Amino acid sequence: MKRILLSSFLIATMAIGTSAQRPIYLDASRPLEDRVEDALSRMTLQEKIRVIHAQSKFSSAGIPRLGFPDFWTDDGPHGVRPDVLWDEWEQAGQSNDSCIAFPALTCLASTWNPEMSLLYGKSLGEEARYRGKNMILGPGVNINRTPINGRNFEYLGEDPYLSSKMVVPYIQGLQSMGVAACVKHYALNNDETYRNQVNVIVDDRALHEIYLPAFKAAVEEGKTWGIMGAYNLYKDQHNCHNQYLLNDILKHDWKYDGVVVSDWGGTHDTEQAINNGLDMEFGTWTDGLKSGATNAYDNYFMALPYQRLINDGKYSTKELNEKVRRVLRLFYRTTMDETPKQGFLCSESHYDAAKKIGEEGIVLLKNDKNVLPIQLNKTMTVLVVGENAIKMMTVGGGSSSLKVQREVSPLDGLKARLGNQVKIEYARGYVGDVTGDYNGVTTGQNLAENRSSEQLIAEAVEKAKHADYVIFFGGLNKSSNQDCEGTDRQSYELPYHQDNVISSLAKVNKNFVYVNISGNAVAMPWINEVPAILQAWYLGSQTGEALASILVGDSNPSGKLPFTWAKELKDIPAHQLNTYPGTWRADKKIIDEEYKEGIFVGYRWVDKVKSKPLFAFGHGLSYTSFKLSNLRLSALQMTKDGQISVKVNVSNQGKVAGSEVVQLYISDLKCSLPRPQKELKGFSKVFLKPGENKDVTISIDSSALSFYDDRIAQWISEPGEFEVLVGNASDQLTLKKTFVLK
Repeated sequence: MKRILLSSFLIATMAIGTSAQRPIYLDASRPLEDRVEDALSRMTLQEKIRVIHAQSKFSSAGIPRLGFPDFWTDDGPHGVRPDVLWDEWEQAGQSNDSCIAFPALTCLASTWNPEMSLLYGKSLGEEARYRGKNMILGPGVNINRTPINGRNFEYLGEDPYLSSKMVVPYIQGLQSMGVAACVKHYALNNDETYRNQVNVIVDDRALHEIYLPAFKAAVEEGKTWGIMGAYNLYKDQHNCHNQYLLNDILKHDWKYDGVVVSDWGGTHDTEQAINNGLDMEFGTWTDGLKSGATNAYDNYFMALPYQRLINDGKYSTKELNEKVRRVLRLFYRTTMDETPKQGFLCSESHYDAAKKIGEEGIVLLKNDKNVLPIQLNKTMTVLVVGENAIKMMTVGGGSSSLKVQREVSPLDGLKARLGNQVKIEYARGYVGDVTGDYNGVTTGQNLAENRSSEQLIAEAVEKAKHADYVIFFGGLNKSSNQDCEGTDRQSYELPYHQDNVISSLAKVNKNFVYVNISGNAVAMPWINEVPAILQAWYLGSQTGEALASILVGDSNPSGKLPFTWAKELKDIPAHQLNTYPGTWRADKKIIDEEYKEGIFVGYRWVDKVKSKPLFAFGHGLSYTSFKLSNLRLSALQMTKDGQISVKVNVSNQGKVAGSEVVQLYISDLKCSLPRPQKELKGFSKVFLKPGENKDVTISIDSSALSFYDDRIAQWISEPGEFEVLVGNASDQLTLKKTFVLK
């Protein structure tokens, strides 16, 4: 990177002639906006056009004459994607572009710990910096509206407050390394099927209260340098060039000064791109040079077609200059950043970070009779069952697919931890997806299996009869129609007839543990037969080590669900109200999907209809027991410009150390508009040794009491009574106190 910057400076110096005084645009001591304006004034029309569209699959051009290097993006958000060929999706075949896969963002959200988010972002930024990447295409903050969305594993759950608090440190950590975040997919990209044709119909309250807050926090608090538009439409405009979302809200209301990047192929029209807020166009013709032009990238909507409109006098350079200003800011924040920042690739500290985040995000859903942690003795046998115990999960799933230096499987992780202490056996149990390749990256695994499902179950059952523990690793994978970009799941049930295997094993062994590996909730018709259940997510490179640590009790689980786990798909409002996947228009080109549930998503809907989910939002057990007590408010009245401190004592009443998440919800007892029964407005994770207790303080101000009033298009908080509810899950709020907003 330093060599690139030095070369750029030499080019610029030669271009402008030697001088005792550096020009403004190269003088790092000058204010950013002065440098931007000076650089802009020196650029030709052709140079301005060239920096606002791609020149390859993942890069855009710099300004060689002025010393600005090319700009390189790369997919995230869970690791730095392997390099692809200049003009094709297939990998370039390099030997130095492996990476560490960090846990999926659903796992990060489940930590309920912003410190883990900061560690995640900084570690990823160090890997990107080493690889010469200037922008990571992530993180994703779209709301989990339906559990069959194939891309939920890349997002931060169902709650706008939790998503907001977890995305900001990720951005700050990543950008501290001089690597831009590109928060995606703005906005309302809540399902994958027909994602290029879905026109979302949503009321303004739901838009502002549910679907936009995490993006707003990314802009106003995280100061993200990039935002990626979504494939879908809103108000009949594609979101990569959408007047309402990009110009009115993002750039005007939120004062965003970064770039809006199109999703790959998300641009559809030159004049809409000019007028409706798009700054950088990528991936429009994904077959690149094969489109027939000498350089297909010059024929992007924001390339020569835009330039011709200016030359013909239909447009001035006013709109173009505004786009280029944003791109220049991006350059100064990344490629022209001369402050020393050391990148690292596949370092032990990054493996440690991946393991730590994974351990904190694993959720203990059920643990009857304290089946977990595994009670070890030298004569015992542990039977591991399931394809997901051996299948690599870092390859596949769409743009988040990675080429890792190593990935420790659940089976190998247990063998490494227990191999010298106990006997470990394995049975396949079921056959899922035996393939293992994506864009030229292959797992190298041979998962072929010739035995029938009956034979596989019979083998597993027979071994389970003689085992002390049975651990079944099942769930989903990253194949099409599971947890995968571009497709949604076709049902809520587990694939590959896993339910039959689980029920059969539970009948013959009382120490049965089900480990669900997925980015989504699944149906569990056998839940009463299984004593212990772990939600393990996609944990990346250190999957096996993190899981083994939790299973044997080296680490105490502390993850909490970032979404509501429904019993059946019909319990989800998007499905109960028959709004998913929408209704085709007569011309079959656009599908309208109306969010009829409005603001009542996830636990808000559960409270509204008084249903009982399988597991509540915020649920997560521990190997120890905690008690929350002595709720105190610093005042019983709040002014609109004041705040109240909420204190609660947390004590560890068990025999092992662990962490608990204190969750604070607010209930508006009287409002002029319908509101959810309660909403998450604060949380804090606290670590306690056995017998230890601590006071936890969470502060709230009037913004925690506010709602979006669509009658006046403003956030307001109405005077009156509010209730503070505190507990360790959305259905376990044992402490309550009332206060008044004056």
